[in-house]
Amino acid sequence: MPPTAPIASEPPSAATPALPGAASLALPGLIDPVALARLYGEPMFAMPKDLYIPPDALKVFLEAFEGPLDLLLYLIRKQNFNILDIPMAAVTRQYLAYVDEIRATNLELAAEYLLMAAMLIEIKSRMLLPPRKTAEGPEAEDPRAELVRRLLEYERIKLAAHRLNTLPQRGRDFTVAQVHAPQSTEPRLPDVTLVELQEAWQGIVRRARLVQHHVISREELSVREHMSIVLRRLQGRKFLEFEELFDASRGMPVLVVTFIALLELAKECLLEITQAESFAPIYVRLAYTPA
Repeated sequence: MPPTAPIASEPPSAATPALPGAASLALPGLIDPVALARLYGEPMFAMPKDLYIPPDALKVFLEAFEGPLDLLLYLIRKQNFNILDIPMAAVTRQYLAYVDEIRATNLELAAEYLLMAAMLIEIKSRMLLPPRKTAEGPEAEDPRAELVRRLLEYERIKLAAHRLNTLPQRGRDFTVAQVHAPQSTEPRLPDVTLVELQEAWQGIVRRARLVQHHVISREELSVREHMSIVLRRLQGRKFLEFEELFDASRGMPVLVVTFIALLELAKECLLEITQAESFAPIYVRLAYTPA
């Protein structure tokens, strides 16, 4: 608990005389706003002479400490002391002054602080003595080392607690709204519209197009075979129109192979391709007379 300072009430000013009771009852309402207080609805313009204010009626808390380590860490950080090299004399003097303040008000709380004060005095006395040398030769540990470790660990925990306290907490920073929603025992089926059915069907069709298989087969076509077909169609005829040699229903590959067969037959002089004039029909006939 931090030190407290009792605040005594200020005595009434001598320049403010006490008004007689009969005169106070006859005062107009314009003076009422400057009254010091009201007692049972009646304004009071002067402090009573026999008013007693206890010494502990009002206390002002200067700092709030959660224990001896908190107070000791506050004294070190306030004066920018190096926590790894604590000036024990100055810190102990300030700490004992604080303990004397709280002993006057709360003796039970001061017991815990007195234990830390005894520890500080012990550390200071050990620092005044020459360090003990061991047989192995290493230097003796600093008497302040254990206190420094406790202070650093306490400071880390205090900072972590402060960060946790800044997080939003239920009941302090926000409230969870709770609404009772009555549920029927019968399951409610969703309503499906015609547009939703159409969209579902279109999605299925799009997925089916993405996973469908394409089978590509290669058709074996022979130019020599189509050369024989053209010669058989021209046998027994004087001529045949160029377009009649092609069968469009069999597809583009057959048309291309048939055209190549005509060119090969013309190259070998086995048929003749004639045209009477420009843009006139083209005719095909055999270049020899079959036996």
